[in-house]
Amino acid sequence: QVQLVESGGGLVQAGGSLRLSCAASGLTFSSYAMGWFRQAPGKEREFVAAISWSGGDSYYVDSVKGRFSISRDNAKNTMFLQMDSLKPEDTAVYYCAASILRGYSRLTSASAYQFWGQGTQVTVSS
Repeated sequence: QVQLVESGGGLVQAGGSLRLSCAASGLTFSSYAMGWFRQAPGKEREFVAAISWSGGDSYYVDSVKGRFSISRDNAKNTMFLQMDSLKPEDTAVYYCAASILRGYSRLTSASAYQFWGQGTQVTVSS
């Protein structure tokens, strides 16, 4: 049974930082590309960042480039999202997801991912 468990969310002031983690089990973690998505109240789920199975390639939505950094530790079956210079518009539930597919054009779409976590709330106050 595949499980993806997010942690590290919370309440932070604008300009602050948070580090999200996604612990994976029940799958060969190093074979999967991983991604972060977020969903704010009343909005659709949107792509935030993705990382290739090896960690050699990463992709970001324009709104977080230069502020967020995605990484992974295949030895520990864990993925991370370092979020700096947070803004109120970053407030959302953040989800991690796993995809067996390859390629940037695919990994920005939620439909490319086979497994999802339950999400962790990130709230940025102004």
